[in-house]
Amino acid sequence: MASEHAKKDRPGARFHGRVAGTGHQCAWPGCDQPGEFRAPPAEGGLASDRPPEYQWFCLDHVREFNARYNFFAGMSADEIAAAQRPYAGWERETRAFASAGADRPPVWADFSDPLDAIGTRFRARVAEERLRRDGKPLSDADRRSLKVLGLDTDADRRALRSRYSELVRQYHPDRNGGDRSHEARLRAVIDAYQALRKSPAFA
Repeated sequence: MASEHAKKDRPGARFHGRVAGTGHQCAWPGCDQPGEFRAPPAEGGLASDRPPEYQWFCLDHVREFNARYNFFAGMSADEIAAAQRPYAGWERETRAFASAGADRPPVWADFSDPLDAIGTRFRARVAEERLRRDGKPLSDADRRSLKVLGLDTDADRRALRSRYSELVRQYHPDRNGGDRSHEARLRAVIDAYQALRKSPAFA
């Protein structure tokens, strides 16, 4: 039988998390009220091969359950410390956006691909994107350096030298009237040019 407290609360009231008409009976021993509030599974209710077996309680008993509930029950001291870290639960690997025009593939171990159809297709796409029209390969470092200089992937050695000279005139204090505010940018331009000058793509 419902308590006087539940009788006072229930008429016309709406409670966060209440699910009417679940067909469940309150899981509290000896209670015959409808189970309208879901609670974490009892011990052994979590299994990897099926959905969680949640418990259902009436209003009074879900309140009592919540008052007693201990998330850390059964954990070792090390497990509790790990769960209390600020970034706990955020270590899941996510896919980054690729600047080369195609996303990086997911971990292949997550898929059954006995004929390697997925992997072969992706590797072909990446290989195609890494090649210039002249067939010379570009490394990721080459692409970053080209971006610093504002050149496209098919720029040749002459375009590289021309662009480098243009940027040096723009950023070097001896060429731009003594403005030293672009020294960091000038250093990046010089480093990019030196790296590309030695790259097989510009040999």
